[in-house]
Amino acid sequence: MVVIPNWHTSSYTGTETCVEVADNDPAGVMVRDSKNRDRAKVGFCPAVWTEFVSFVRRQG
Repeated sequence: MVVIPNWHTSSYTGTETCVEVADNDPAGVMVRDSKNRDRAKVGFCPAVWTEFVSFVRRQG
């Protein structure tokens, strides 16, 4: 089954340096630059993404 990415930005994101995240696919999370949407995307397995988000939350 093909999952079409559902891209969104964080409510904490400013307008100058944004990334968009598509986390609606159980197989992985994709991240892209919101100013260059057609360029490369970076993919993460869900466990790695969850750990990254947890780390960032602990920092701030």
